[in-house]
Amino acid sequence: MSILKSVSVSAFPLLALAMSTASGVQAEETKTGLDAALAATKPILQTRLRLETVDQTGLSEEATALTYRFRAGLETGAVADTKFLIEFDHVGDLVDDFNSTINGKTMYPVVADPNVTELNRLQLTNTSLPDTKITLGRQRIILDNARFVGNVGWRQNEQTFDALRVENTALGDLKIDVSYIDQVNRIFGDDSPIGRWDSDSYLINVSHPTPIGKVTGYAYLLDINDGSIFSSETYGVRLAGKQDIGSGALTYSGGFATQGDYAGSPVSYSADYYQAEGIFAVNNFNFGAGIEVLGGDTGRGFQTPLATLHAFQGWTDKFLATPPAGVEDIYAKAGYKFGDVGFLKGLAVNGFYHDLSADVGGADYGSEFGLVAAAKVEKVNLTFKFADYNADGFATDTTKFWFQLDFAL
Repeated sequence: MSILKSVSVSAFPLLALAMSTASGVQAEETKTGLDAALAATKPILQTRLRLETVDQTGLSEEATALTYRFRAGLETGAVADTKFLIEFDHVGDLVDDFNSTINGKTMYPVVADPNVTELNRLQLTNTSLPDTKITLGRQRIILDNARFVGNVGWRQNEQTFDALRVENTALGDLKIDVSYIDQVNRIFGDDSPIGRWDSDSYLINVSHPTPIGKVTGYAYLLDINDGSIFSSETYGVRLAGKQDIGSGALTYSGGFATQGDYAGSPVSYSADYYQAEGIFAVNNFNFGAGIEVLGGDTGRGFQTPLATLHAFQGWTDKFLATPPAGVEDIYAKAGYKFGDVGFLKGLAVNGFYHDLSADVGGADYGSEFGLVAAAKVEKVNLTFKFADYNADGFATDTTKFWFQLDFAL
């Protein structure tokens, strides 16, 4: 049973009691508050059009996907310190020469943007308790850099969570962020057998700023009923900061985590994760490098099933599930901000190179080059993106290209 039914029945009376006790509003004040909330209501309107092509060795056809997304909804102002948000997504295609994962076109490479019309978010957000925000319902959750928990925002149908989330800053700069997840609404949609994961999972994320950056400790206890192979417990720490150096600035991050089987996992394993990155920006240039390792152990690699996976280990998405031997990604990047160029506003170009190999045994997997250019024309964001994976022992050669238009009200 989804948290939209079960958790709201048990938790909402307590939430309502806290709201009424904290606010102490009278009937006339409530009416006035309702009028103010309606006046403060903001519409949500977003559109996206994307062309994606995929040429993948081993498949007889090249994929061409011209897909679109309409997102619409609203968020009210606050009544008794509580806001209401509702949002729907509709995803369709204009050219469907691709495997959406549910359309049966397996002769084409996968472009995981199936046709869907779905409730994307439905939530109540309350701030009546001091230094506390409580969000109940179907919601977007992005923690840190989305390496462990994210919304998979690159895909047309984003990932959301039926959850109860509590964020508290009563101890000053110490932020405590705890969520209970009842259901994971995945990118594949309602018509897919893997489109929903029933869950009994907890996310605990605690952070504090320091002179060298924000330090975060976390515990992610995933009990996933429909995908029990991904049930795991992960404990880790992360540092992310920025320091001025001369006329430039160094942005850096590093972290370590350990993961093992949990709840209904059918596999007993233990694997570690570590990451380090440094990016230096001066004038309009930026360049840097990093390493990210997801370890392997006895046939099971370190997994991050709730992550925004497309952002890591190359854009061709060859490592959405970590191989049993794990993966070591040594990468470099460089970019330049051109600024306004003709009708293009804020043009920026970035290039990436990934060298990918096994953590256990060191076997070569392959390498990937990626290039992205982004700019704005009036209120429309434009993105050109290219990625080329050269296989050397893992998966197959793959080339992808994207052209995307985004508009938001």
